[in-house]
Amino acid sequence: MSVIRIEDMSFYAFHGCFDAEQTIGTRFRVDATLQVDTRRAEQSDDLADTVNYADVYQVIKSEMEKPSHLLEHVACRIATAVMRNFRAVSEVTVKVTKLNPPLGGRIGGVSVELHVGEGVS
Repeated sequence: MSVIRIEDMSFYAFHGCFDAEQTIGTRFRVDATLQVDTRRAEQSDDLADTVNYADVYQVIKSEMEKPSHLLEHVACRIATAVMRNFRAVSEVTVKVTKLNPPLGGRIGGVSVELHVGEGVS
């Protein structure tokens, strides 16, 4: 089993419980770690034998474009969409970070990390 990581994807989106977050939006970072059997691709050097991470990015982008109140909900939607669209992915970990959240202090970010898949209980 191999790991494919797509890191530091940046999005401007409208997720949060405050009205301003829903109307003005803010910046988010998403990291995805995919468990994939890459043995065929290792030998064939053929993209069809692995997961095309450009396609994974498009799925994540699509989910980030849908406004939500909770990061937990966003992370779950992303993980579910990745598992549904890419059969070669056996497990996925998704981390969604809201950068500079409006919490009344100087905070770099708050994150939710969700892990789903075959080997997860």
